[in-house]
Amino acid sequence: MIYIPKPHSRSMSPGCNAMCRRALPRRVVSVALILLTVALCSPPTRRSPAAAEAAGHHFAMDNRQTLQVEDTASEENDTEISIVKDALKYFDADFFNDSKVKEMMKGAKEFNLPMFRVNRRLVAFEDGGLHNPSVLVFNSSWGSKEAPHNNRKFNYSPLSGIKRPSSEEDIAFMSVLELGELIRTKQITSCELTDIFLRRLRRYNHVLEAVISFTEDLAHSQATKADELLAQGTYLGPLHGIPYGLKDIIAVPHYKTTWGSKTFEDQILDIEAWVYKRLKSAGAVLVAKLVSGSLAYDDIWFGGRTRNPWNIAEFSTGSSAGPAASTSAGMVPFAIGSETAGSITYPAARCGITGLRPTFGTVGRSGVMSISESLVDKLGPFCRSAADCALIIDAIRGKDPDDPSSRNVALEDPFQVDIQKLTVGYLEDAEMEVVYVLSSKGVNCVPFKLNYTVESVQAILNFTMDVDMLSHFDKWQRSGHDDEYEAQDQWPVELRRARLIPAVDYLQAQRVRGKLIKEVCGSFTVDAFIGNATDWERVCLGNLVGMPVIVVPTGFKSIEDPPKGGTRRRTTITTGIYAPPDHDHIALALAMAYQSATNHHKQRPPIDDLGPNDVVPTPGGN
Repeated sequence: MIYIPKPHSRSMSPGCNAMCRRALPRRVVSVALILLTVALCSPPTRRSPAAAEAAGHHFAMDNRQTLQVEDTASEENDTEISIVKDALKYFDADFFNDSKVKEMMKGAKEFNLPMFRVNRRLVAFEDGGLHNPSVLVFNSSWGSKEAPHNNRKFNYSPLSGIKRPSSEEDIAFMSVLELGELIRTKQITSCELTDIFLRRLRRYNHVLEAVISFTEDLAHSQATKADELLAQGTYLGPLHGIPYGLKDIIAVPHYKTTWGSKTFEDQILDIEAWVYKRLKSAGAVLVAKLVSGSLAYDDIWFGGRTRNPWNIAEFSTGSSAGPAASTSAGMVPFAIGSETAGSITYPAARCGITGLRPTFGTVGRSGVMSISESLVDKLGPFCRSAADCALIIDAIRGKDPDDPSSRNVALEDPFQVDIQKLTVGYLEDAEMEVVYVLSSKGVNCVPFKLNYTVESVQAILNFTMDVDMLSHFDKWQRSGHDDEYEAQDQWPVELRRARLIPAVDYLQAQRVRGKLIKEVCGSFTVDAFIGNATDWERVCLGNLVGMPVIVVPTGFKSIEDPPKGGTRRRTTITTGIYAPPDHDHIALALAMAYQSATNHHKQRPPIDDLGPNDVVPTPGGN
């Protein structure tokens, strides 16, 4: 403590008295304190007049420099505090005073920042989230118990009387069940079937832009093996020798896994994704890696933009654009896609095919580019029918030892569900034809509304998805690759914004999500419900709470602004059948019942309906 004596009142001039009544400027006080401190602390010395004059000059110079340095440091510190206080407005935390902000800055510099850097060095040196998954894993079961490890396979009834069509076109639009019967009865070989689909992939890819890599050598090898096994009397099941495609976020050794992004265009991962291993063990034949929108966001990728086979003037939507378009166009019998927020439901609806977004955790996601541990990588099938979807999900479900989010989900056999014992709700936006058909089959259909009080459903999804995604692409963003991204209004904007979501508010969003799940669970008073599959609120809701949904085609309508002279192009009409988590079999059974009485899912898109004004890429392939 420094004592400053008060001046004697009789020696004060009126001006000095007035000045002393005002608060002295901070800089003046600082100068006075420093000068006084130096004066009080300096020992008396005897000097000559010249030495004293010189010493006084140097003393004044040194102190002016000291004061300038200290004033500058003080000003910089004040500026930094002001900047941090302003920044806190964007975290909704601008309620701290200067002293507390200074304390926070000190703690951040000494503790937070070093730990940020240590953690990034440990787990964020690779993009894509392929390694070191988060331990904060969402359980979508709503309290269900995990099934025993030895889940029984579905007991489907093989089709009888299936005959090989004479044309490749007719073969290309057969269902997996039908193609499987042709192979089982040796009416066609896997090698023949594989060549048919490879030809179609190359024929139509220049129109649809749906293929990233042809896996021709691998396909021929796997098809040959399937034919040899069958010749030896070994039949692996309904997928034996059936060609298919994988969304290009799923790793297969020796082939590019580009994630649809220019940044990773030449990336080859020496990893066998779980879903690929499951399909390989079932005897399926991989013919192509199909388009994923760049970093699994919408239908724009480094090679173009994938189009809708039902109307090539428009695009497929959703990052599983390649799998959906290829299945719709008869370029593959089925394909595997993924969904975070609409990437199965939207392209399935746009391309007029049957798509299943399963319960989160049903299918293991090791070897797959990750976005969010609690939202993404619900890997699911695109097929011609719900029955095919049931076959595929049966083949790929199960506990993945390298994916902590995967479970042995206790699915019952959809082929054995007694739909007459079910009560099914329908929302106001449901396609009523589905309701009428199911009612005619003995299903108890009732009006229904899903009630919940949470207003910020989309915000919760974005908080969760964007923060998790950024943790998997931290290096990518820090390296400036977001400037190279194919659509600057997509991930770059969302992932920059994610930098401003505090950990506290991320967790608050998850608590609100827990409240939402509890309310939806309490409101789910039916066995399933029917409603629009692409309503954005419902897409966000379904992904947040873990609801499975199957998208089914229900009809067609004329396109807007058709070309002169008429067109065969159509806009597809679809609906969704939703079930509680771990009850995918109910949605599948209802969809199979509907499709057994209708033929919307059997229609073929007019891929060759190209008008003079249609601009399509030059033919070619990878």
